[in-house]
Amino acid sequence: MEIDSMEGENNNSVMCQLSDPEGNPLGASMYLPQVVGPKELQQMVNKLLDNEEKLPYAFYISDQELVIQLGEYLQKNKVSVEKVVTIVYQPQAVFRIRPVNRCSSTIAGHTEAVLSVAFSPDGQQLASGSGDTTVRLWDLNTQTPMFTCTGHKNWVLCIAWSPDGKYLVSGSKSGELQIWDPRTGKPSGNALTGHKKWITGISWEPVHLQSPCRRFVTSSKDGDARIWDATMRKTVIVLSGHTLAVTCVKWGGDGFIYTGSQDCTIKVWETTQGKLIRELKGHGHWVNSLALSTEYVLRTGAFDHTRKHYSSPEEMKEAALERYNKMKGNAPERLVSGSDDFTMFLWEPSVSKHPKTRMTGHQQLVNHVYFSPDGQWIASASFDKSVKLWNGITGKFVCAFRGHVGPVYQISWSADSRLLLSGSKDSTLKVWDVRTQKLKQDLPGHADEVFAVDWSPDGEKVASGGRDKVLKLWMG
Repeated sequence: MEIDSMEGENNNSVMCQLSDPEGNPLGASMYLPQVVGPKELQQMVNKLLDNEEKLPYAFYISDQELVIQLGEYLQKNKVSVEKVVTIVYQPQAVFRIRPVNRCSSTIAGHTEAVLSVAFSPDGQQLASGSGDTTVRLWDLNTQTPMFTCTGHKNWVLCIAWSPDGKYLVSGSKSGELQIWDPRTGKPSGNALTGHKKWITGISWEPVHLQSPCRRFVTSSKDGDARIWDATMRKTVIVLSGHTLAVTCVKWGGDGFIYTGSQDCTIKVWETTQGKLIRELKGHGHWVNSLALSTEYVLRTGAFDHTRKHYSSPEEMKEAALERYNKMKGNAPERLVSGSDDFTMFLWEPSVSKHPKTRMTGHQQLVNHVYFSPDGQWIASASFDKSVKLWNGITGKFVCAFRGHVGPVYQISWSADSRLLLSGSKDSTLKVWDVRTQKLKQDLPGHADEVFAVDWSPDGEKVASGGRDKVLKLWMG
């Protein structure tokens, strides 16, 4: 279909402007026939962008996906054709993830509640932390326990894999940390001490900034965050300044650290000396959760769906940097915060200390926020039993997913950004479809509250754990 043949105004054409998700126009506005659908738009965008390889795109008109012909859509949604219709094109993941729909195994082993689950960056290993003071590593091929890591004296509250997959760090209720070698399940040295109260979050320095991975940051109820060096096995910088508990921490792709606190603020730190750069204010109550638009590529580093192996840390760093830059594009890294004040804020901390937008609609505290891997969506989980979906760039509300009958504790995205998983106090997991904005799969099976969920970065498995002490693996 030639673009030229579409020109000239008649009753069957609509003046349209193609634009990227950031709002930058692609070419001039033009008349498009009402019979144009996603397929034709796909060809047009690939042509206008001079893509050598044809890439898949989805198209949105005011946050609603266009899956039918343009004319039919405009009529159905009563869109005025008097003014220019903006059609936003969004690159889609080249691969598709199958929705998980069955429990492939229920693995007993923990003797108390499972409080955290996390897949390794390449999706090949799984770790869990429990109230029984152990960390467990599971073999995903045989779906059996591989190592039980003992050494903590109290509940293991959080765990985090280094993005190169070489280390696993766990933090406990008594404030100590332990670094494990995931190949052997053995601790590398004694526990790391310094925090006076329990650990609330752990985040690694991205591999595109430092390879092999060495530094990670922890947040604690004692009001401090600490940067540790895994090789030297000690605190290298203490980030102090919050007046109450630090509830969450993220190490961003630009090299800054973000901490959220019960003192209602978010602080931004540089990581060579630990200087405070910026304070983000606006929340009226505790900040519970932070998420970065680049989080998926930061978590997976150099690993992607092609399963490529790397021969050196330098090669890994290069691949990770390329993935990070491609994902981020020309836009600044975005941060979203969720709070006890029922609201969320969207920030661009490298640009301004003022929020880009305030996101309201939840009727109870916002427990967990998470960007989709492509950065186009934000999902939020709340004690109001709902999961809400927002535009990841503008922060505009898109829809609410309702179905849980208890507070929603944790959410996780499929690698292709098309499906969203939630775990709840109501003992179920649910999978939601972003395109249809409906429930895709109900996953009952746990006997009690589901505290922790994770979707493997390769998209093939889901893990969940909770009060019933078992770990469940779900497959497509």
